[in-house]
Amino acid sequence: MTDAEMIDSPDAEQQLARLRAIMHRLRAPGGCPWDAEQTHESIVPNLIEEAYETVDTIQRGDHEHLKEELGDLLLQVVFHSEMAEEAGRFNLDDVARGISEKLVRRHPHVFAQSDVTTTDAVLQQWDAIKRTEKGDEEKPYLHGVGKGLPGLLRAHKLQKKASKVGFDWPHESGVLAKIHEELGELQSAIESGDSEAVAEEMGDLLFSVVNLTRFRNIDPEVLMAAANAKFEKRFGAMEHLLKTQGITLDAASPSQMEDAWETAKLNSIG
Repeated sequence: MTDAEMIDSPDAEQQLARLRAIMHRLRAPGGCPWDAEQTHESIVPNLIEEAYETVDTIQRGDHEHLKEELGDLLLQVVFHSEMAEEAGRFNLDDVARGISEKLVRRHPHVFAQSDVTTTDAVLQQWDAIKRTEKGDEEKPYLHGVGKGLPGLLRAHKLQKKASKVGFDWPHESGVLAKIHEELGELQSAIESGDSEAVAEEMGDLLFSVVNLTRFRNIDPEVLMAAANAKFEKRFGAMEHLLKTQGITLDAASPSQMEDAWETAKLNSIG
């Protein structure tokens, strides 16, 4: 089947091949100028944006739009694979083959001989296989963990990896005590006027708070997304309350904003 025939194909079993054909046509001479000009580097923001939009639909339970967002995310994989194929490096088949083989290798309890039966044992086995595959046995234990992730997620991942070898607080109370300790050190740094120390202590405090989210089995990015949504909603309610009083945000005084904010808070808005 030609690319032209594939692009118009209604066959359900051919939809991934159809997507590849469409991407190939967009990048080909006479296709879309914008698509043809893109590089791996230029569409990194698109990849990040689509990943976060997919996460957002999941967190909001928006199943109606999840299919669409997964499609947008899949497009990024196909886009990068098309550019790599043009350069003779690899193609989408290689990508699929690589992840398939990795899944089989890292699940010997399913596809080979392994007696692990619990989730914890499976995760430890996965980690051991991964370190062997990457030749990391002689490298520092935390080498390469979470590179490229946002700070909160990487902190969570680093802490989780360290906990696997027993480097962890035995009880949540220890984490809470550490948060109080870091808060005190931050206060001291602020009082000293040392801006570098203040920045360092703020980082330590955030890192400790992330540790508490790990103890509670809560993703810190999920918490931040919820906190952001609550702030946005409550700020919007504050703005609306001010407008009903004939006050714009630009003209509102701090005390007027505070009163409207507290009213929104008391009304459980956000």
